[in-house]
Amino acid sequence: MQRADEPTVRVTVVRSGGIAGLRRQWQACPDGEAAAEWSALIDRCPWDAPRSEPSGADRFCWRVSAEAGPVRREAELPDADVRGPWRALIDAVRAWPDVTPGAAGRTAPAS
Repeated sequence: MQRADEPTVRVTVVRSGGIAGLRRQWQACPDGEAAAEWSALIDRCPWDAPRSEPSGADRFCWRVSAEAGPVRREAELPDADVRGPWRALIDAVRAWPDVTPGAAGRTAPAS
């Protein structure tokens, strides 16, 4: 159970595009001690940095939404920009252990 003084953290990653144009979604909702680690992952991402122009056909586009306490952030990234801290955050969300398969990808179970 989450204490009132612990931040609520939720990160959602949506990948669209590619050859088939399919949309996949993943979500992580860490709490407790893990929330602080996730907040650090979120803070390392360059949310306000300019984005590259998408290049080439059939590339993925990534939308990352993050909530850490009262702070909400969102970014749309071309595949070429998914490196460094973005890659670390996206990979962590995709590897989040508390996920169940769903029609639109993997999402955290309702609790």
